[in-house]
Amino acid sequence: MKKHFLTSIIALICAVNSPTIFAQNKNQITIGSIDSLYSKTLDEQRKIWVHIPRSAQNQSQKKYPVLYVLDGPGHFHSITGIIQRLSPEIYPEMIVVGIPNTDRYRDLTPSHTGDSINPSGGGEKFTTFLEKELIPFVDGKYPTVSYRTLIGHSLGGLMVINTLVHHPEIFTNYLAIDPSLWWDDQKVLKETVSVLKKDTFKNKSLYVSIANTMPKGMDITNVVKDTTQTTDHIRSILQFTKEASANSKNGLNFAWKYYKDDTHGSVPLISEYDGLRFMFSWFKFDDWNEFYEDTSTATAQELLDLLAAHYKKVSDKMGYKMLPDEQRINGLGYRFMGNEAYEKSYAFFNLNIQNYPKSANVYDSMGDYYMSQSNTTKAKEFFTKSMELGGVNGTKEKLEELQTGK
Repeated sequence: MKKHFLTSIIALICAVNSPTIFAQNKNQITIGSIDSLYSKTLDEQRKIWVHIPRSAQNQSQKKYPVLYVLDGPGHFHSITGIIQRLSPEIYPEMIVVGIPNTDRYRDLTPSHTGDSINPSGGGEKFTTFLEKELIPFVDGKYPTVSYRTLIGHSLGGLMVINTLVHHPEIFTNYLAIDPSLWWDDQKVLKETVSVLKKDTFKNKSLYVSIANTMPKGMDITNVVKDTTQTTDHIRSILQFTKEASANSKNGLNFAWKYYKDDTHGSVPLISEYDGLRFMFSWFKFDDWNEFYEDTSTATAQELLDLLAAHYKKVSDKMGYKMLPDEQRINGLGYRFMGNEAYEKSYAFFNLNIQNYPKSANVYDSMGDYYMSQSNTTKAKEFFTKSMELGGVNGTKEKLEELQTGK
């Protein structure tokens, strides 16, 4: 009977933990919502696209880092897809805020140039909007923490560099995708050279990607000797990477990569993936084999200690307490229970109760554990606690079955 019970439970957990996507109904797939705020700085209404991690649906007390994306509609789908697919394994779960444009040249250029046929030079006002209006709006309405990332492509990449150089305190991570550092006779690039030498950027990360925008026959070695306007774009970025690499003592966590097979238009997707992998390289837990290998000899306490050490490191990096993902720990608890490693099963269900005391799911799982031990008294206690918090699928039926003695 116990074996039949465990088989049913494992099947249920596998179904619950299968990959899903947000869906409002059977005919609609939803990855985010549109919100808006009025900006006094820009004197206009500004829309934003917002993606909230799916775990927020079940964990009302959980808060998330925020990833802000310039040229929002152009990158919102790819970034939310990457984050949703690879978190919390490779990246932390994050809120994604895409910022659509109203006047791109105005907002994404930090200086005015008469060469532009469009209004330009409003980048500093736009940065004020980000810092003083948009970020407080997002923090006030959504479950956020102060760990922020800024991503921009082309002119958006130019603004990413400008923000890092002149307003480094606003964000922790900066991802500049093929940035337009040629703008205004390389004004931002020239300012950057000086700032990188004298300022410190401790706990800041920057990833710069470079697309292949060169004429045939050139490579990144010989293009630096070219003087034509055609190669201004890539030469400016290469000069920036040279300066940034030469000033490693400023504390900036910096990396760059040249994408030989990608154009200015195709490089964002792979840059988003690689850039986020670089900036969160310390997030991935490398010892999961100890938890999943049937031949592992680690005790329950040794496994808990491994988790505690890793998440202390992650918490130190993030600047706030990070906890192991509830669903993953829950799945491990059921895995150990299915393998009759009951000490480990109890330890992991108990860890979830400590970390997520307001989650109905963690008490339901502990109730299942006690059912596996034929301890109906304790099982009823935990199923009851789960129901007090709203219960999960099946909790009510299990509790009623125990109460009626069937």
